[in-house]
Amino acid sequence: MATEIERKFLVEGDAWREDAMRSEPMIQGYLASSSDGTVRVRLEGATAHINIKSAGLDIERREYEYVIPVDDAREILDSLCGGRVVRKTRHYCPAGAHTFEIDVFEGANQGLVVAEVELSSRDEDFERPSWLGEEVSGDARYLNNNLATRPFRDW
Repeated sequence: MATEIERKFLVEGDAWREDAMRSEPMIQGYLASSSDGTVRVRLEGATAHINIKSAGLDIERREYEYVIPVDDAREILDSLCGGRVVRKTRHYCPAGAHTFEIDVFEGANQGLVVAEVELSSRDEDFERPSWLGEEVSGDARYLNNNLATRPFRDW
């Protein structure tokens, strides 16, 4: 079983941009979302994945991710996601022993910037950069599958 332990924070200001080592545009669409979990397709630069993730607001969830052909991902996004799509650019910012993933959202979620950090245990310490704001790990509004159906601009 694959387990993801991830914490999510709002980002304050633009100082994080100085730390960004690379960036990737992303489009992710949701095929299914229920009280059990989500199934999504993500086009990330020149690669594509299908992802299955358990539901919940806990920082620890089951996650399975597999590479799929880019053309298949584009077709799924265009024909099967029914508009349940999130567009963003992900920036990778190292901080101590970890790399934060900063998502700058576009479209209906423009103006939202969040940082995620993956941990190896629930209680693992990590460096908190000055631009790291309020933790929103337990707030369902910030789940990408929810942003696909109830975007930031509608809050």
